[in-house]
Amino acid sequence: MAPEDQSSPELKIPPFARVDETDDRLFYSYPRKVVHIDDNAIVAVGALYAELLPQGSVLLDLMSSWRSHLPPGLQPARVVGLGLNAEEMAENPQLDDAIVHDINRNSGLPFGDEVFDAAMCAVSVQYLINPIHVFREVNRVLRPRSPFIVTFSNRCFPTKAVALWRATNDQQHIAIVTAYFQASGGWRDLKARDCTPGRLATGSDPLYAVWARKT
Repeated sequence: MAPEDQSSPELKIPPFARVDETDDRLFYSYPRKVVHIDDNAIVAVGALYAELLPQGSVLLDLMSSWRSHLPPGLQPARVVGLGLNAEEMAENPQLDDAIVHDINRNSGLPFGDEVFDAAMCAVSVQYLINPIHVFREVNRVLRPRSPFIVTFSNRCFPTKAVALWRATNDQQHIAIVTAYFQASGGWRDLKARDCTPGRLATGSDPLYAVWARKT
């Protein structure tokens, strides 16, 4: 899959087009304090973070909001949020620093090389219109062997999700995010997992994760 090469014949529109192409800063100009996933799925995100994120690390919460879902036992040295709404991030108790940055307008990250020990992007990858460049930028700001963890569900703001995402199902979403890692380069130990909590728990939101480590 080459996500940024051309329009999909099935979609009949560019894969990264959106229903609402107005400036994202307008859409997020007021706080949208939603989490997209239910409590069970949030716990599953935290469990994955507990498994993969190193203690005492400097973390980048990409496309950050008012919650980062870090597990209670994790003790990072510093957590930096990069998002679009200052008020949302100000209410996030797990952030040490918050930077307002429109990643779709400027996909370059405002950080130096190799400054983070890990990066997370929770239930937001579906909004990226330049995903390959963003993944390359995340790779640049990570230290060697550091993980980038991308989690997602079947919930979103549909008018801001890209056409490629809206036209595909959960399993195809896993393939899409996997392709982002592969196309951006510089990653190893690429893994995908269905993290849907409690298969026996009815009504729980699905949760999927794709992650890799910087080479």
